[in-house]
Amino acid sequence: MPGTLTRHRHNDTRTFLACIGRLGGGAIALLCLLASLPAMAVPADAPVGRVELGAPADQADATVACMYPMTGRSASYGRDSIVAIRLALQELASDPRSPSLRVIVDDSRSKASFAVRMAEDFLRNDNADILCGIVSSGVGMAVSRLARQRQVILIGTDHASSRAALEEGHDYYFRVSSDTWTSHAAGARYLKELQTENNWRKLAFLGPDYEYGRVAWRDLQQALALEGVRFEQTGTYWPRLYEPDYSLYIQSLLENPPDILVVGLWGGDFTAFLEQARTTRLFRHMRVANFDTGGDYETLVALGSEPPSGLILSARHHVNWPDTDRNHQFVQGFHDLSGRYPSYSAQGAYAGIVAIARAIRLAGDVSDTRAMITALEGLEVPLPKDPAGFTSYIDPQTHQIVQAQAIGTPVPDDRYPPAQVLLGEWRVYDAESLKPSPALIRKRRGETGG
Repeated sequence: MPGTLTRHRHNDTRTFLACIGRLGGGAIALLCLLASLPAMAVPADAPVGRVELGAPADQADATVACMYPMTGRSASYGRDSIVAIRLALQELASDPRSPSLRVIVDDSRSKASFAVRMAEDFLRNDNADILCGIVSSGVGMAVSRLARQRQVILIGTDHASSRAALEEGHDYYFRVSSDTWTSHAAGARYLKELQTENNWRKLAFLGPDYEYGRVAWRDLQQALALEGVRFEQTGTYWPRLYEPDYSLYIQSLLENPPDILVVGLWGGDFTAFLEQARTTRLFRHMRVANFDTGGDYETLVALGSEPPSGLILSARHHVNWPDTDRNHQFVQGFHDLSGRYPSYSAQGAYAGIVAIARAIRLAGDVSDTRAMITALEGLEVPLPKDPAGFTSYIDPQTHQIVQAQAIGTPVPDDRYPPAQVLLGEWRVYDAESLKPSPALIRKRRGETGG
């Protein structure tokens, strides 16, 4: 029987001492201390608390209220999202046809109940016309339910659970970044090709024990079944979100090693897992894949010059793919504003502001919610992620953006320092082929009676 491992409680002191014992003292001790904390320190230039961007309230055509984490382990996503919003507003300001936007950003704290109260305050106190943002899928689902109840549009820019657009999709919810279905449909095709090439048979999954991880695993299983990929499931592993110590899971994986380990961790969690796993024999026994977030720029920086062998990675945006003028301009523009290169969350935030502006132009008035919904359904949004000849668009049925996905492996590349490796050896999967079929949509929505 395949193993299943879930752990919710830990002792931070024991974690710290165990880490020191495994890795040694000195500078490593500081890394262990940081890893043992439930929430990492806030980046030095990350805003904490409310930020207002764009036009003042009395001159704005619309008020957009966004929620991003600005504290804790995922604070860098909020930091990069704010830079990307600034970049989008800067570009819109150069177009006289664009509406004038007031954008409010505040710290969601990655907590669903807190974010729902914040959204209610945005609507009541700031007269917000549109809600946007959100990194955590659990938070996104909670705010989406509020948006449905209050009949206000929510533009999701970073959370990825496909359930938000499928089982729980509704008129007022739209998402402008790739979801878990898109990423794992591409991943299933990659694994099918890999199985033909080297005949792998055993697969395990490790992901965070909450909405995103559970749905990612279901999406991968469904996508593999549709591709006709047969495999032996050796285990599923469910650490909590922001888990500091993965040694128990690594030990279990080594006791019953798969050929392929698909990891659904993201951000600092995935980096922590890689750093702890590379001190063991794990990468000698299995290839590790992360199809949704593993190719994030920050993760590539953390890999240094000698990444573990066998990694298969992708993300919702890459600094070096596609090789188009639009992507080069976005990456360079972000760097010009911030002095660093963007994580994938930046393109999602940028896409959200651009999509809102384009929809307002088409609808004519942001207060006409039905006209805004009509404008967003099928809306084309030219984005940095688009390969030549394709433009991202919002699917009218699911309200999910339709995009291509590129999967690669780390190769030496120092064009975007401090990263010393970037992804290369690309396999690209076209956007239309990654859309969920009408039959799958009916099946998924039928599971909840929708």
